[in-house]
Amino acid sequence: MHRHETSPHALGPGRIARFWLPLEATWLMMAAEGPFLAAVIARLPVPKENLAAFAVASALAWIVESPIIMMLSASNALVRDGVAYRKLRRFSFALNAAVTVVMIVLIIPPVFDLVARRVIGLNADVAGLAGRSMIFLVLWPAAIGFRRFYQGILIRDGRPQAVTWGTVIRLSTMAATGLLSALVFRLPGASVGAAALGVGVLAEGAASWAMARPTVRKLQRQTDVECEFGRSLTAAGVMRFYAPLALTSFLSFFINPLTTFFLAHGRSPLESLAVLPVVVGLAFIFRTAGIAMQEVVIALVGDAGENRRILARFTLRIGVASTAALAAVLFTPLAKVWYRTVSGLSPELAAFALLPGVLLVLLPFLESVLSYQRGVFVKARRTAPIGIAVAVQLAVTAAVFTLMVMGLKTVGAVSVGPALTAGYLSGAAVLVLTRGGSSRQGWLGQLGSTGG
Repeated sequence: MHRHETSPHALGPGRIARFWLPLEATWLMMAAEGPFLAAVIARLPVPKENLAAFAVASALAWIVESPIIMMLSASNALVRDGVAYRKLRRFSFALNAAVTVVMIVLIIPPVFDLVARRVIGLNADVAGLAGRSMIFLVLWPAAIGFRRFYQGILIRDGRPQAVTWGTVIRLSTMAATGLLSALVFRLPGASVGAAALGVGVLAEGAASWAMARPTVRKLQRQTDVECEFGRSLTAAGVMRFYAPLALTSFLSFFINPLTTFFLAHGRSPLESLAVLPVVVGLAFIFRTAGIAMQEVVIALVGDAGENRRILARFTLRIGVASTAALAAVLFTPLAKVWYRTVSGLSPELAAFALLPGVLLVLLPFLESVLSYQRGVFVKARRTAPIGIAVAVQLAVTAAVFTLMVMGLKTVGAVSVGPALTAGYLSGAAVLVLTRGGSSRQGWLGQLGSTGG
């Protein structure tokens, strides 16, 4: 596989930017899918109920998907030779099968009714729309795991542009499926969104597999003698490495249904659930810049962390710029343009969304901090602190939601920004304060003192 030049003298801001830009473009295009689908659903019959149902269905699919989502980072960090490729592929495919079984169980009507109506507290109409849309997402988690495994291989091989092209294929297929489902098959809005998501990611998975074939063939030609790292990688070692990452993504994605739960039980529940994908989708567009940094850090930081400082400075600039850009939308008339013209919300819902959107303004900066911290820990194959940090993040988020929604009786959507911001701050603090515990990984102990 391609070997990156990662010495401090070889790596500069220009090279980091060239590596980061395709991944940022990928995340930016992915961020567009939520607002696009929300805009389509908002223009179909019964928009409030269908927007709420789509928010619930996608949140549940995300939580099922969560154990497999970190396969991108895992293959980026671990697929160093042919033996490691085969071992991680077996592990990945087993996880894909497991999440598919969970999805099949979840869409069984009595099971889904229990989750949607008794746990989340949806009314019968919204629960019915959400349950039918879940059928279109049954293969979505496994398809995500499949394509992220091969995307990690592409990134490790120095081909982030291929990941971008896969996302172009995904979005094109998603848009075509969404429009076909709405205009030809006349599906309910929530089902339109789910069908578009499901078919789009299947197309992207196939494209990622095809583009990774040259790299995979090179890996498969290696003899066992050449694969020193892979021979040392045991099944138990893979599990120890990946389990905290799976916990991280599981708990992170649990924030979405947690948010849905509190909004469904707060003031103005239908309005809050209806604007949730719109305001969160807008913030996500600007969070993508920081999210992309995690894979950049894993690929470029170096085995001894020699590029930590230059990557920290680059990440800091990305975080400040992305939060400033989001503020330029939220605190100007552009917010109304986004909510009404682009997202298609009614005047009442657009006005309702203004304050919840403003309260999310710090998330892009905090996302950048978290992505950098996670990247250096993954590169060092020291993943346990990442799981601890996200557990703290989830606990703080739930505590703030409980205080605002149950205690202060705040409008549900207004509580989202403070709860998520407090959670992000706590998670970042845990990682910054964590110190490396061995001389081999001691450079991690300097994380809290870098970035300027």
